[in-house]
Amino acid sequence: MKETQLLKGVLDGCVLQIISKKEIYGYELVQELRGYGFETIVGGTIYPLLQKLEKQRLIKAELKKSPDGPDRKYFSLTEAGEEYLNSFKQQWENLVSKVERIIEE
Repeated sequence: MKETQLLKGVLDGCVLQIISKKEIYGYELVQELRGYGFETIVGGTIYPLLQKLEKQRLIKAELKKSPDGPDRKYFSLTEAGEEYLNSFKQQWENLVSKVERIIEE
């Protein structure tokens, strides 16, 4: 099974968790995910996901000046995003415990 198939269901939660720690712009988010070992993540995956999360009002965007060129769009979590993230974490822990029980037998 390809990692991308497994990642599809959890990438939203991973992105929201990173955004919950600090305001972040798209390229920085890609670099952060790569730092966690997701080397195959590219902007073409992340930017549509950010648009989807913004449309769902889980994150909000704000243009800010960049010292290195054009303004950057920084993302932060909304209250709805925090609620979604908490729900995701609970569901994730529940799923992991079930899978671990099956694998360990």
